[in-house]
Amino acid sequence: MKPPAYLDDARIERLADLLERRAVPFKGFNLEALDGYLSALAVAPESLPFERWEPPVWGKPPRWNDEAERAEVEALLRGHANMAAARVRHGGDELPDHLAPLLWLPEDPEEEQDDELDVGRDWALGFFRAVELSEAAWERWLDEHEWIDEIFLRLDRLASGEVIGEDPDQPGEPIGYRERLEIVAALPDMLADLHHHRIDALTPREPIRRAEAPDRNAPCPCGSGKKYKKCCGAG
Repeated sequence: MKPPAYLDDARIERLADLLERRAVPFKGFNLEALDGYLSALAVAPESLPFERWEPPVWGKPPRWNDEAERAEVEALLRGHANMAAARVRHGGDELPDHLAPLLWLPEDPEEEQDDELDVGRDWALGFFRAVELSEAAWERWLDEHEWIDEIFLRLDRLASGEVIGEDPDQPGEPIGYRERLEIVAALPDMLADLHHHRIDALTPREPIRRAEAPDRNAPCPCGSGKKYKKCCGAG
């Protein structure tokens, strides 16, 4: 079964139902956590094959009714991965509606909400679960680029629900609903920045090759008519 380029509403519902029945009871992902997970894989320092990233989705390996159901599920997961990979190529201002992050928001996000509402938590937890699969490579990026560390700090606030101060042994300050909403709104731009960095980091660089110097007694390549040792090779 060929994976779709993105999931339409019917496929999203089907995948969400499968996860609620076959993954969540076994400490696997719900749809929101899966979306964060696949988004992190799309911008990761290294690419991982399906066989590596699929098992954590379920928590416990599921038993499918038949080969057709297994093929359907794989197509849905790969389609969701395709959607996440397409999403990170767009910033927030130009993100098509069908590629928007799949996370729960109140019906009217702009209305005042209880600060206990943990919007974005599962998405961020899924993101960090994917980071664990390439932990050493992510650590190198974090050590080299402070702006990536800032992104991780913001996502950690979604996951933990608090802002950690300079002393990590002290209790953190809880974040409110409005701050959660601001971080969620910034997700497409943060993912786009990570995507551009990934492309740059994985693009092979052509080494600068120095031309070999002519023999010292050969004619100078500058066209002076002198021997190289008496012209550009002097000194």
